[in-house]
Amino acid sequence: MPSEAVQEYTVAQGRAKSFYARYARKEELQHQTHYCPGCGHGIIHKMLARAIDELDVQDRTILIGPVGCSVFTYYYFDVGNVQAAHGRAPAVATAMKRSRPGSIVISYQGDGDLSAIGAAEILHAANRGENISVIFVNNAIYSMTGGQVAPTTLIGQKSTTTPEGRRAANEGYPLHVSELLATLEAPVYIERVGLGDNKQIAQATRAIRRAVEDQARGLGFSLVEVLAPCPTIWKMNPVDAQRWVRDVMEKTFPLGVFRDHTKEAALRPASQPAPALDEIPRLLGLAEEDLPTGNGCMLARETNVDLQVRIAGFGGQGVLLLGEVLAEAGLVAGLEVSWLPSYGPEMRSGTSNCHVRLSSQPVDSPLVSVPSVLVAMNEPSLCKFDLTVRRGGWVIYNGDTFPGDCMRDGVHVLALPFTRLADELGDPRAANMVMLGALLEIDGVLPQASIDAALHRLVKNPRWIELDERALARGRELLKDALRRGSLAKEPCAEA
Repeated sequence: MPSEAVQEYTVAQGRAKSFYARYARKEELQHQTHYCPGCGHGIIHKMLARAIDELDVQDRTILIGPVGCSVFTYYYFDVGNVQAAHGRAPAVATAMKRSRPGSIVISYQGDGDLSAIGAAEILHAANRGENISVIFVNNAIYSMTGGQVAPTTLIGQKSTTTPEGRRAANEGYPLHVSELLATLEAPVYIERVGLGDNKQIAQATRAIRRAVEDQARGLGFSLVEVLAPCPTIWKMNPVDAQRWVRDVMEKTFPLGVFRDHTKEAALRPASQPAPALDEIPRLLGLAEEDLPTGNGCMLARETNVDLQVRIAGFGGQGVLLLGEVLAEAGLVAGLEVSWLPSYGPEMRSGTSNCHVRLSSQPVDSPLVSVPSVLVAMNEPSLCKFDLTVRRGGWVIYNGDTFPGDCMRDGVHVLALPFTRLADELGDPRAANMVMLGALLEIDGVLPQASIDAALHRLVKNPRWIELDERALARGRELLKDALRRGSLAKEPCAEA
């Protein structure tokens, strides 16, 4: 058979390399996006992906996606992806860029995110001139959460929270973010573009590329505000929504360049390298006697540690100090450590808890959702967190008896009147140290030298140090006594 002629084709348009070939993070419809027909996000995604490809920065791009429709970026972009809390993308982007100065960091945010809860973050990031690129998607409404009024909602525009239309006297005027940021000295490039027709889309494509390119050149802060349609929330068909951008939104938010210092901008100074490890004590003002000296503080490197503790009680019970001493002892012992406090505004009697993690491996998250040990200093805290303790874990409870409705299988329990026991030692406020002593005896991984070092570093009053040392020892004794009686070992849920 005669061989068939081979035809060559030139691909004029195709999937950007910086997009995933398949949206595998979606459980269903992995060939589709989340976005509604006519949504501006899909168009902007394509522009951004094209810019990343053309500038050849895919391998060093980090995309920050916060809350809102912007959160879906990590489903589609084959780059480094970090999700930020609502409005905090510029702060996260700042940390990323400063810690990895060779990266291209792009903050991708909606108007409800950037101009409302995130107004402070974007204002100060711009004022510092952080060398990041910000894509600001303005569709004048809170889209993902059902269409509430946003800072950018137009006067007279109806929303679920302004059913009669936005009124300046009640909700204020639409916030002009680009104009506001352009009054600052530091930003290099700020432009507002739209998706109202093909001409606007072409200009938006150029603007987004430029914002990324300015960062790649090390020039400083760039922001592109994109007026985008939201047909579903606006209750329009896609064609009418696109026209509304051009014919209505543009009257309130005129398109144009509000800042362009690209030609005269000097290169941003490079981030300072991290200090050498042996320099850190000097920078922190630590005296040599405060440092581990190999006298029994440090754990052997092969020691496998993964202790996750939740400590909870009322304010004033020493909840946070208990966690601090534990974390500091782990730090002195050479472990990876995190300590995350959580408390109300009350000075006393408010709720208070903290998460502590000690590990021989890097800590992936400071949150302790499923603790191996729960230290509950009162009954409300016990009831709140008891069911979170992992099977085989421990509950140390400050009470005469363990509440029957909190009993569950597979969890060791030590219930004792720790406050009264501390009072017998000299001060009921030392109950936290008695409970810590029991915890340390349960785990048994931290060298005593590291605990002593942590206590002396955090507690400055000699009277309290002496009392706390006795309290820690008393707690250890109590746990040993309970184990000797066999109640803990034989019956995982039995009281001590």
